[in-house]
Amino acid sequence: MASITVSTGMALEYDIRGEGEPILFVMGLGGQLIDYDEEFVDLFVDEGYQAIRFDNRDIGLSTQTDWTPPSQNKSIVSLVTRRPLKNVGYTVDDMAADAAALIEALGIESAHIVGVSMGGMITQALAINHPSKVKSICSIMSHTADRKNGGIAFSLLRRLGRRPVPTLDTAVEDSVVMFEAISGDHFDEEAQRKQATEGVTRSFTPAGTARQTAAIAASRDRTKRLRNVKVPALIIHGLQDPLVKPSGGIATAQAIPGSRLLMFGDMGHDLPRPRWQEIKSAIITNITRS
Repeated sequence: MASITVSTGMALEYDIRGEGEPILFVMGLGGQLIDYDEEFVDLFVDEGYQAIRFDNRDIGLSTQTDWTPPSQNKSIVSLVTRRPLKNVGYTVDDMAADAAALIEALGIESAHIVGVSMGGMITQALAINHPSKVKSICSIMSHTADRKNGGIAFSLLRRLGRRPVPTLDTAVEDSVVMFEAISGDHFDEEAQRKQATEGVTRSFTPAGTARQTAAIAASRDRTKRLRNVKVPALIIHGLQDPLVKPSGGIATAQAIPGSRLLMFGDMGHDLPRPRWQEIKSAIITNITRS
């Protein structure tokens, strides 16, 4: 792993595995680059692709900004009431600019982009705002920020409202509990505990997660702009997803001309190991369309 300062002023921690056509893997809210399991990205390396993972700003070992985010409840209320937050430090578009700047800083002309959750939003914004950097996109368990589709299930919303801000002592257990709540049939408690422990040991930045949440809540609807996306697009969503309801994936697919939609009945807001091979094959099929 290494760090590079890009043109947006962010120092981004990144990791490159393999050689060949580059695939940039963009992580979701509060997720570090290590949350893309090495075994998962190596499925693409084994197929002859170069896999690039990185920490978004405010997470992991990348630049930590210093503006004060609104409370978690205020950000959630903004998302639920469909009233975008104002006066925040950055939006999803700015995070997409980071990713585009990373591609350029690494000397790559353009890349295939795969993003999960907030990473899917960043992926969409990359295709809209930086089309010359993008060969194809795959948006997983995400939405277009239209405030009508892909909302949080009410049962989970109540749980999030009562959730205390995790501390260093409670972060691992909090992660296990939350991922059990948002995952599908294949939730693996032991694997999640191991992943959470590695993440907290590497970096613990709850304020960064709060700033990223505010960035999502402040971002404008991408639906109309997605109609101009010309690259091959694959949309993947789990039918059991309570954090970004399946309507988010459907709306994304409807917004992008010629996109393909793949939905799994046993998948929630997670990347279940039993589905890795199918997900990999679908992404590579989409890549070949470019």
